[in-house]
Amino acid sequence: MVAPLSSWPWNNLGVYKYLLYGPLVAKVICSSAWEQGKPDGWCLHVLILCALRGLVHQLWCSFGNMLFLTRRRRVLGDGVDFNQIDQEWDWDNFLILQSFIGALVCYSFSSIRNLPPWDPRGVVIALLLHVWVSEPLFYWVHRAFHRGYLFTRYHSLHHSTPVPQSFTAGFATPLEHLFLCAVMGAPLLGACLLGTGSAGLVYGYVLLFDFLRCMGHSNVEVLPHGLFQALPFLRYLIYTPTYHSLHHMEKNSNFCLFMPLFDVLGGTINGKSWELHKEINLGKNDEVPDFVFLAHVVDVFSSLHVPFVFRTFGSMPFSMKPFLLLLWPGACVIMLLMWAWSKTFLISFYKLRGRLHQIWAVPRYGFQYFLPFATDGINDQIELAILRADKMGVKVLSLAALNKNEALNGGGTLFVSKHPDLRVRVVHGNTLTAAVILNEIPKDVKEVFLTGATSKLGRAIALYLCRKKIRVLMLTLSTERFQKIQKEAPPECQHYLVQVTKYHAAQNCKTWMVGKWLSPLEQRCAPPGTHFHQFVVPPIIGFRRDCTYGKLAAMRLPQDVRGLGMCEYTMERGVVHACHAGGVVHFLEGWTHHEVGAIDVDRIDVVWRAALKHGLTPV
Repeated sequence: MVAPLSSWPWNNLGVYKYLLYGPLVAKVICSSAWEQGKPDGWCLHVLILCALRGLVHQLWCSFGNMLFLTRRRRVLGDGVDFNQIDQEWDWDNFLILQSFIGALVCYSFSSIRNLPPWDPRGVVIALLLHVWVSEPLFYWVHRAFHRGYLFTRYHSLHHSTPVPQSFTAGFATPLEHLFLCAVMGAPLLGACLLGTGSAGLVYGYVLLFDFLRCMGHSNVEVLPHGLFQALPFLRYLIYTPTYHSLHHMEKNSNFCLFMPLFDVLGGTINGKSWELHKEINLGKNDEVPDFVFLAHVVDVFSSLHVPFVFRTFGSMPFSMKPFLLLLWPGACVIMLLMWAWSKTFLISFYKLRGRLHQIWAVPRYGFQYFLPFATDGINDQIELAILRADKMGVKVLSLAALNKNEALNGGGTLFVSKHPDLRVRVVHGNTLTAAVILNEIPKDVKEVFLTGATSKLGRAIALYLCRKKIRVLMLTLSTERFQKIQKEAPPECQHYLVQVTKYHAAQNCKTWMVGKWLSPLEQRCAPPGTHFHQFVVPPIIGFRRDCTYGKLAAMRLPQDVRGLGMCEYTMERGVVHACHAGGVVHFLEGWTHHEVGAIDVDRIDVVWRAALKHGLTPV
């Protein structure tokens, strides 16, 4: 049987739960439109306060996920995975509940509706009531929630998330939030009933209350240890993120609201609290990654598809959403600032078999890779990232997408030639990309049409297929490039490579391998029933309803991956681009060679078998 007040009544409403704010919105509209004289603005204040409280939680979540700032100060080293993100999706349910309670209080006490803007006496009253009522009340009830029935039926939900973040502060049952509402409301109601309440006090106290709760759940230590060394008494007056993270880890200590003094008086303070706080401040929790995937931003809109903008949005495959249009101007300004000042930075991480894998980003956008005056700067950014990884002790660094463009740096050859003593292995990962594409082709195919035929991937695909006695129609206007590739094939297989210069040459071929953008007119040249295999970025748009379209080459990470909570661009959860997977395989196999420049066709099957052996699976 479900315990009373252990689930939210609007759990199944999805986004429609926000319609529950409708009566308050209607009251604001009616008040401003029809009430004579001074309109009653208490509903408006309730709505504004809810919005500001949500903003406080969101800003703390964004800050906690800015790993380029917080990496060395994280208390728990694990990442927030998809399961936790889904579990905390409706973290803001408590705001709806407390908006109803706030409206009820305003309606019940007419004096509260017309509070003055400010009264300094109310601050003193609220502070005293907080220390003598809210703090001890929370402490003892919180301890009770950690016992027996109350824990298993209620509080265990709050502790079910492995890595606390600001959204975890709101992730609890209705009963707990009713109790929290009483804890938070006691100082405010007391000050108002004594005639010292004010609108400023309500806003200030509620937002500070949420600010401190989010800080405690942020998993990022923001208070310097030197502050507590200089003023030792402060350690009993204000808790720290480390202090509360210990409560989440061990669950048998550090029960206070904000003041550790009550843990001292109750004998429940964790003896490791201050030593761990010191270690976190010194950066002792910082780990060196074994593998780095060096990505770049695709465009302005996709730059918002990261955990430190919106965690939930970043946990789903990228797609255009209306709210992105509102953020676009700010994102453009940030793009210009990044172009001027930013360096390669950490976006996300996960752990695979106990080893740390990180995703770094070059602060450049896709269009910038095609600006002639920008190429030197981009190569400098990539080179600095490689040297930094080498200095840190990273084992493998894999180059993503345009970071390994042949015209830019020869598929990474530039850096390996310039720094022959690199300990970090530089990998373009395209060998596995070719393997994924080739293994998508049905076994009974005898002829394929290949665009982008003289590119790095096109060359490898053509040479591999001709060895399998598959006829390859290579679309290229350059006879010289075609003949150069043809000569690389075994003599007995060279006749399987055929140069074509028009799309109409493939009007009877139902297997198209697309390495170059196709317009709707060009797609019309394919016969009905054609399947388009793609290795072009961005992928082509499917205009033909009588044809099928494959996705970009990708692989699903092994099931034992931990802490993965971000989708890689348009990929599904747990799926990464094949070049990313290629770097992972390179690391797992312990290969000591660089994988740069042209693709070694002889290694395509080797890399494919290694990927399958380590649990990576084709999508």
